[in-house]
Amino acid sequence: MPATSVVKGCSSATGTTAAAGLLLGLIGVYGVVAYRVRQREREIGIRLALGARPGDMARHVVAQGAWHAAAGVALGVPAAFILSRVMASMLFGVTTRDPLTFTTLPLAIVAVTTLACYLPARRASRVDPVVAIRTD
Repeated sequence: MPATSVVKGCSSATGTTAAAGLLLGLIGVYGVVAYRVRQREREIGIRLALGARPGDMARHVVAQGAWHAAAGVALGVPAAFILSRVMASMLFGVTTRDPLTFTTLPLAIVAVTTLACYLPARRASRVDPVVAIRTD
């Protein structure tokens, strides 16, 4: 008998694929946020030079990432709810409108996105204003 994961009817291969997808999403979000923070390094340096606290800058970057994740979830969950009828023939052991899926996965996506924003946010809070303003 094949090993099953937490979700009834899901094989361990499905869980592994889901974990790999979550990891790839985490890496992608990190890359995009790190790139955006790098582009805004001069602005962040100017804000720090004008008196912004490093913690405020870190919170600002994390809040922007979390806001984008929440907006994506707010658009994606209703779309998934509507399109779940199309996917009904491909789901085994899970109802098309599984409340566990529609509550935990959006929360996990927002949490993972916020985590992916943390490292670039921490880096943004440590920008030396003089160096950031001098770079072109």
